[in-house]
Amino acid sequence: MSTHLEDYALLSDLSTGPLVSRDGSIDWLCLPRFDSPAVFSALLGGPDDGRWRLSAVDGEVVERRYLPQTFVLETTWQTPTGRVRVTDFLPPVTDRADLVRRVECLEGTVEVEHDLRLRFDYARATPWVRVVEREGRPALLSLAGPDGVLVNGPLLHRTASDDADDDPTGRPGSAHQHEGARAPRLTGRFGLEAGQVLDWDLTWFPSHEAPPGPVDADRALAQTLEFWTDWSARLTVDTGHDPLVLRSLLVLRALTHARTGGIVAAPTASLPEDLGGSRNWDYRFVWLRDAALTIEVAIAHGLTRGAQLWRDWLLRAVAGDADDIRIMYGIAGERELDEKELDHLDGYEGSRPVRIGNGAADQYQADVVGEVMIALGELRDAGVAEDRYSWGLQKNLLRYCEANYDRPDHGIWEMRGDLHMFTHGRVMMWAAFDRGIRAVEDHGLDGPVERWRELRDRLRAEIDTRGFDEATNSYTQTYDGTEVDASLLQLPHTGYLRHDDPRMLGTVARIEADLRDEHGLLHRYRTDAGLDGLEGGEHPFLICNFWLVEQYAHSGRVDDAEALMDQLVGYANDLGLLSEEYDAEAGRLIGNFPQAFSHLGLIRAADALAAVR
Repeated sequence: MSTHLEDYALLSDLSTGPLVSRDGSIDWLCLPRFDSPAVFSALLGGPDDGRWRLSAVDGEVVERRYLPQTFVLETTWQTPTGRVRVTDFLPPVTDRADLVRRVECLEGTVEVEHDLRLRFDYARATPWVRVVEREGRPALLSLAGPDGVLVNGPLLHRTASDDADDDPTGRPGSAHQHEGARAPRLTGRFGLEAGQVLDWDLTWFPSHEAPPGPVDADRALAQTLEFWTDWSARLTVDTGHDPLVLRSLLVLRALTHARTGGIVAAPTASLPEDLGGSRNWDYRFVWLRDAALTIEVAIAHGLTRGAQLWRDWLLRAVAGDADDIRIMYGIAGERELDEKELDHLDGYEGSRPVRIGNGAADQYQADVVGEVMIALGELRDAGVAEDRYSWGLQKNLLRYCEANYDRPDHGIWEMRGDLHMFTHGRVMMWAAFDRGIRAVEDHGLDGPVERWRELRDRLRAEIDTRGFDEATNSYTQTYDGTEVDASLLQLPHTGYLRHDDPRMLGTVARIEADLRDEHGLLHRYRTDAGLDGLEGGEHPFLICNFWLVEQYAHSGRVDDAEALMDQLVGYANDLGLLSEEYDAEAGRLIGNFPQAFSHLGLIRAADALAAVR
């Protein structure tokens, strides 16, 4: 059995996002970026696919927490002879890639144990490991292809089973990998007395360069705490769920690449939407939709500057290519995100195939431009002036909408079946033209407003005729069917109609009847309808349920909104983190973790409840 997702913590340096289990095992680490090949892949396989476990011998975890308003993780262990605290963190926004693990004995005496298995390129590349001298101290150097890792701190050594491969010099703790030898496992036990502190630092560097010097752990910790607390101090949070809203905003920041401004949907790849199933996708990329929704919540909570950074990212990613806009890009705006399968990894709880890259990058999704235009309209209304490049981009996006006006698409959920006219996508296209019109009328910008108004009005007439089913008093998932879709809960957010419009209330009733399970949770759509072209099923998507909280709140069903909100926030783990989905039957978080979409939904739902209170 794999470690349950709720037992993981996220670390971040705004470049990568490792996961640390409750028992001290770092099972997922991509270096130097979120989307780089993993150095530790145990999350998608087993321990020998790469991990770094640091634990107290004969101990148990009695507490773990983030230091307030940071991603510095403290885990406290109790043993029969003492108590020890492990502090894990990554110093953010530096020119290095460091993972620091500090051990401090709080009481008595303790012994800590390491199990370090470095496996480059998703466990496909066996490293050469040897001992080197760095500033007068021994350190472990691992090299494989383009990647180098240096581990500073009290020296680890090979396990007994690897003795045949020891360095012939016989130096204690040495490790040497020769051709044909199995990948090294590095271990060590270290005793500490009360007040004693030991530090280990894992540093990534390009293998063709000289290894960097060891990090100053005291200084790095102080800088890390200062960075996160300073950023958190800029937030404006006043809801009935402040700790979870604050943590969710921190998660969104943690998933934002510091140098490019790109926001990854999640730091993980191929965590399943159904345990043992095949719906396993790589989310370590920047979806325009997710990033646009992040802009909206950022503005609502006092982070206009961060929203501007994403606008700059968008300008660079799309650039002069608005005629071929993608739904997602790489962290720096890369367009080639080819999907591949890693057959050598067993998958999280046997969920295969394990995929990296994402084939949905080539899809056409009609809603994306609308979400971008809504977000940039919010930024404009917040007082951020357009420049000729950003407004020029938006006009190009509307030309793209016009060029694809009658084109069926894959929908918001990235269906891999036949193309359709999805009602949600058509309403989002309506919103795109609507925001262009508002920019001209309210902000004095230039543009073919009469043409945009004509296209917007044609869309409304079409949607009301083809996207609404009079017989069931409900909007439908597609023009050519009568199924409903949880994405229809987003129609009021666009301004297309009010939350309490009778047509919207009828749609909500259909969604509740058709998509809600016995635990009161919504699915995105009925997978057994066969529209998505995929095998198997999935669990309820958390963001859809947060959308329902919003809908309830704004349509006068405040008690229902609060009850559902209380249920949903109870699914967050002890550190306030949410995955993509939830399996209420098993009581487990499911899907890529932590998921920006889910945290966006939580923030918006909390804001909606605060507004109606």
